[in-house]
Amino acid sequence: MQSRVVPLEEGKDPAVPIKTHHSKVLPARLLQLFVLFLALCIAFSVISIYSIKRFGVQSMVTTVRSGFACLEEPDTLQQWIRTPSNLMHKMSDEELFWRASLVPRISKYPFKRVPKIAFMFLSKGPLPMAPLWERFFKGHEGLYSVYIHSLPTFESKFPPSSVFHRRQIPSQSQFVEMWTRSIKSVNRVENSGERRCVSGFCRNIEASNDLHCWLKIDALSKVSEWGKMSMCDAERRLLANALLDISNEWFILLSESCIPLYNFSIIYQYVKKSKYSYIGAFDDHGPYGRGRYNRSMAPEVNITNWRKGSQWFEINRKLAVKVVEDSKYYPKFEKFCRPHCYVDEHYFPTMLTIEAAPLLANRSFTWVDWSRGGAHPATFGRSDITEEFFHRIYSNQNCTYNDQPSRICYLFARKFAPSAMEPLLHIASKVLGF
Repeated sequence: MQSRVVPLEEGKDPAVPIKTHHSKVLPARLLQLFVLFLALCIAFSVISIYSIKRFGVQSMVTTVRSGFACLEEPDTLQQWIRTPSNLMHKMSDEELFWRASLVPRISKYPFKRVPKIAFMFLSKGPLPMAPLWERFFKGHEGLYSVYIHSLPTFESKFPPSSVFHRRQIPSQSQFVEMWTRSIKSVNRVENSGERRCVSGFCRNIEASNDLHCWLKIDALSKVSEWGKMSMCDAERRLLANALLDISNEWFILLSESCIPLYNFSIIYQYVKKSKYSYIGAFDDHGPYGRGRYNRSMAPEVNITNWRKGSQWFEINRKLAVKVVEDSKYYPKFEKFCRPHCYVDEHYFPTMLTIEAAPLLANRSFTWVDWSRGGAHPATFGRSDITEEFFHRIYSNQNCTYNDQPSRICYLFARKFAPSAMEPLLHIASKVLGF
């Protein structure tokens, strides 16, 4: 039977509505698309979670960033002079010293540069004098930087509001620690008599070469020791990290037992206006001076150049670069200034005397008390902290500043025990000026 088509009159609607299947087909297609979209989201989530667990977050971030590389701003001067917000990096000492020794050849800066003092703390662990230093720095943001070199195993727990928060610099041993943590473990097979080092750094290698791999890890993990070259390595590492901030102009090395003797403004102006850097470098003809010299250090270092001085110093940026870039004198001191040479008392004073003697004040501005005798200066605790104690320090000063007589010779003092912290805070405003 043929269907009958009824013509419509122009301008009139059909009497009977025409039924279609669109209303049923459309919801079914939407449901299919929604299920497909949901499946894709679940699959992407599973792949992302697996990738993050397997390869780490950094690789994922790098991939995402590379996709938006075209949206990044082009290199600007600000990117080169910006103060590093994070001190942690994965550079070895060799790479760090090379990077820190890069120096602009044009002396005039093409931007407004406010010179800062880098306060570098060489510490075994905690900083017991931190509350006093917090008060010292308060209100002078932009005029200082803080750096801490401590034992690799020490983890500082300063609050985010502290000037010491995340100011611990990485050391070679910390780099190895992070590296070994990233590869989960270093396998040692004892049963078969072989030792294997598994990583991207030391590949699976034969037992004859395996010992070199372990020795290299041990060498990188050495801790700074008093009187040894590792102490100088730590000081150079502090200088190199501080040099990465183009605004740091002066560099002061301090210990965890140091305190300031004046407020920040006085110290900043004293350092800023000085024509010299403050590092002791005197010629001691006795057994603890020239008596430590080794003739094998010649011709780079002659006995007439041999100097001695305190390891606590202040040097300007030019001298800091000289220390970091040195490859001429370092090998001589590393090889021949031991075992009882106490290289930290001779390396910097001798090297800087040879390279830049006219720039040195030939004195330290960190006060210590050697009157009690022994290998170490006196340590002061709670009972020592009185106004009379500081009056003796201030009244017995007599030196030259910019070739003129001065009664302000010491800006810092050591050594102070943790028990001295409370009385120091109590008299700081009256005696120390902050």
